[in-house]
Amino acid sequence: MKVLLLNGSPRKEGCTFTALNQIAESLNKQGIETEIFQAGNADMENVKEAAKKLETADGLIVGSPVYWASPTGQIIEFMDKLSSLAGKHMLYKPAAAIASARRAGTTATLEVLTKYFQFFQMPVISSNYWNMVHGNTPEEVMQDEEGLQIMRTLGTNMAWVLKCLEAGKNAGIKKPTPEEKIKTNFIR
Repeated sequence: MKVLLLNGSPRKEGCTFTALNQIAESLNKQGIETEIFQAGNADMENVKEAAKKLETADGLIVGSPVYWASPTGQIIEFMDKLSSLAGKHMLYKPAAAIASARRAGTTATLEVLTKYFQFFQMPVISSNYWNMVHGNTPEEVMQDEEGLQIMRTLGTNMAWVLKCLEAGKNAGIKKPTPEEKIKTNFIR
């Protein structure tokens, strides 16, 4: 099993990467393969590369720093393009969003990112608190003991759900068959 972790920060090894790395280590300890993908660039080649990786991934975690009380513009553009290009590969896969911030805006960031998962009927994985870390540098994030525990717990919970889904699949339980999408327009 494999989880794709998208780093939505323009800083390749910044605070968001530090948090994602904690999750990856937790997943790896439980036998789940991981890959942290630099998604802080929304050019189509980068999105196509992520879409290809998502096709074979069993789970997805999207991380973003907080910019102006919301996710970065880069990760929003990236997720818009990824959803259009590879939404069929997102369907029913467990997913989680994480936010890193110096101070505030984390819950708004999580809310925006989680909406992508809800659209594709992805089970949303939680931790023992909101999925966030605090710090202005990776070193400060490493001092956020509660945030680090949240990331480790998120990894543990993702591994558990993936293993439960695999056990269900092995027992003959199939994914739901989605109904054809009904689109209603209220303007006459």
